[in-house]
Amino acid sequence: MTITGSNFIDSNWVPANSGRVFARRNPADDTDLIGTFPDSDAIDVQNAVDALDKAAPAWAATPPERRAAILEAAADHLAAHADTLVEELIREEGKTHAEASMEVSRTPMNLRFYAGEAHRATGTVYPGGGPTTVYTVREPIGIVGAITPWNFPLNIPSRKLGPALAAGNTVLFKPSEITPLMGQRLVEALLAGGLPPGAIALVQGDGKAGAAVVGDERVAAVTFTGSTEVGRAIHRGIGPERRVQLEMGGKNPVVVLADADIDAAAALIVKGAFGLSGQACTGTSRVIAVDEIHDALLDRVVARTEALTVGPGSDQGVSMGPLASEAQLDKYLEYVAIGVDDGARLVCGGERIGGLFVRPTVFAHTTPGTRLLTDEIFGPVLAFQRATSFDDALVLANDTAFGLSASIVTKNLSDAHRFIAGSRTGLVKVNQPTTGMAMNAPFGGYKQSSTQTFKEQAGPTLMQFYQSEKTVYLSPEA
Repeated sequence: MTITGSNFIDSNWVPANSGRVFARRNPADDTDLIGTFPDSDAIDVQNAVDALDKAAPAWAATPPERRAAILEAAADHLAAHADTLVEELIREEGKTHAEASMEVSRTPMNLRFYAGEAHRATGTVYPGGGPTTVYTVREPIGIVGAITPWNFPLNIPSRKLGPALAAGNTVLFKPSEITPLMGQRLVEALLAGGLPPGAIALVQGDGKAGAAVVGDERVAAVTFTGSTEVGRAIHRGIGPERRVQLEMGGKNPVVVLADADIDAAAALIVKGAFGLSGQACTGTSRVIAVDEIHDALLDRVVARTEALTVGPGSDQGVSMGPLASEAQLDKYLEYVAIGVDDGARLVCGGERIGGLFVRPTVFAHTTPGTRLLTDEIFGPVLAFQRATSFDDALVLANDTAFGLSASIVTKNLSDAHRFIAGSRTGLVKVNQPTTGMAMNAPFGGYKQSSTQTFKEQAGPTLMQFYQSEKTVYLSPEA
């Protein structure tokens, strides 16, 4: 079925002001047109902000129990339509059935989690001098701009829209142009749950729409997940008066020590590297193995990689779906060529097999400082490195401008704790893939992977991003 998508502005589903549209096609089948969607620009964003600004006081004054009930009802709506959402997510983004099912089931759980946060917007009372009472009040920050990626087009937006709405903010939502349908479905769910139409706006489109969201100074806070390059541009555009939360790129290593179970290590490496076709910010892109087990581990990883079944996510038994877009394909092919030119050994994969489908790829004999080891590829490309010792492996693991996720595979608890202490990443995994995070734990990286100003997803500072804190000094008389 082909749909005609819309923006949602000032309580109405509307086309772009210019009338322009863009098309989204199934990455597994270019003949399958999913739909056309508004190609929005600054005028559409301005209209959306105008409407959100008018609606903000009423939504901010809505009792927290009502906000929580709306998020719960939206979660119910998503759960009731799970089968359809799984099919649409596979078709729009290219996930396998298992990957899509996991995301669709996780998203209602997120909204329920944030519904609980609506009840916890409490302040603090401090000891005052004499009869004076000193306390803080936490208030909605205002309009929140949420700019989200395509690789988790339901899960990640729900982690931004959920807490923003729970805190009483109005929200300007700009999903990726690669997954516009999932963005529309999430807004439809919130409205079906009873969200006042004025409390949210959906603006579809590409980077010019996103830039307009950042550029409107009435947007009090911007939360973004995507590339480091775009994140830096957003940071420059925000300035010191407004708030920004950035979750950006990664170049995530798995360190494997000599005492590791090699088969178990190979399994978690392949899962982390090639799940979601390698298109995850926490995906495994580097393996650092000590000399004693390097060759045996490489052989096992290659065997598992070559056993993966590549195909449409809707087909049974498929392990890896297509890349999400032509741009992703071009980047994959570019970095395969870069790896070969830089002297790395292409062990398996490295080829396009029709349409946006490619073979998962493993390189060995990679040299520190080369682009296979420094650049975020965001595709199914895995690079092996040799280490002489634990200390050498830790140095190699930290030899990156990014600092999102890292994993170590070992049976030695002492080495595990040394790695936890020494890893310059916001997420550290022991005997687990670099991917896969608990919904009730803080998420964020170090260095070029995050601003680190506010944690996303959960934790004690989660709601602080979406709230202003006012300190009150109350005396009974002058």
